[in-house]
Amino acid sequence: LNGVLKTEVGYCGGINSKTTYKEVCTGKTNHAEVVKIEFDNKVISYEQILDFFFEIHDPTTLNQQGYDIGTQYRSEIFYSSEKQKKVAEDLLNELNSEYKGKIVTNISKIKNYCKAEDYHQKYLG
Repeated sequence: LNGVLKTEVGYCGGINSKTTYKEVCTGKTNHAEVVKIEFDNKVISYEQILDFFFEIHDPTTLNQQGYDIGTQYRSEIFYSSEKQKKVAEDLLNELNSEYKGKIVTNISKIKNYCKAEDYHQKYLG
């Protein structure tokens, strides 16, 4: 997306400040697989990024995206400020009326983000 400066694959929302792909796959760490996004808000807004997020995945499936199943595949938006939280909540509420209340996306404060280790990036893309 124009305005996205950098992305990084990682895990967020779990009970530990560090984890591995193998641990996340057990479902016991409570981490979600995420993409950390650095963006220029003069070119693209946070809301535009969230619009894209809702376009590229199914926000109505619980703990699943396509053939990938598990709590690490849940639909979740992690925010870093109260302003981001409000934007996310407003958009989710708006979209949820279109989806007839079926959206299961969580909105959570960033907690225990850790970058994915090389194994995940090298072997699983």
